Amino acid sequence: MSFNRLAKLRIPVFRPFATMAVAAALFAGAAHADSGPAKNTKFPYASLRAEAVTEVAHDTVRITLAAEVRDSEQTQVASTLSRTVDSVMKDLKGTEGVKVTSGNFQVWPMSDRDGRISDWRGRAEVILESTDFEAASKLAGQVSDRMPISNLAFSVAPETRARHEEDLLQEAATAFRKRAEALTQAFGYSSYSVREITLGGSGAAYQPEGRRMMAMAPADSASGIPLEGGTERISLAVEGTIFLNTKE
Repeated sequence: MSFNRLAKLRIPVFRPFATMAVAAALFAGAAHADSGPAKNTKFPYASLRAEAVTEVAHDTVRITLAAEVRDSEQTQVASTLSRTVDSVMKDLKGTEGVKVTSGNFQVWPMSDRDGRISDWRGRAEVILESTDFEAASKLAGQVSDRMPISNLAFSVAPETRARHEEDLLQEAATAFRKRAEALTQAFGYSSYSVREITLGGSGAAYQPEGRRMMAMAPADSASGIPLEGGTERISLAVEGTIFLNTKE
């Protein structure tokens, strides 16, 4: 078969693994195609992609506590919020395994129908972050009378993500090599050689509605509320171009 007449092929291949999903899309092109290697490349080439995916439980919670104040005086609003934040930070700091930081602090005017300032409102936040859900929940419950929970966010810790990505790299690389070998044999070539390799990946969080609603319920006692995070799908893709070699 002449290389000039070798048609561009697209062969999707999907093969599930026990703990991850692998998807590969294979492309073969003529040596004189407009894209890819240079026009005078000796051998035809193929672009492959293999992706490994795993689902990981969230191991980190970020709790946002917030207090809101309304008063006719701007200075009074700011002063009240400052005292609240100071007292909450004093009570929360020092707990091992829980990071406590101050968040947004805002004061803004409210206008009446005539456009004149009628009063002032303010909002201040304190943020708790921890891998210990129970400890973070108890802390939030202790100050719920002054700063109730306004938001919860679950995530995967960077070190946990990195560990899983290392495993996924091995899975995706193995799948890439198998796809390359299968393509080489399917079209009657003797071997292949790698021209270039690139890596990519993404994550998508999944948290059931029931869990999210439970997590957002206000804490009404020092015992806190039960926190249960969802899961996140972590993926890593291996993309590359290979040359299809013929027998000498």
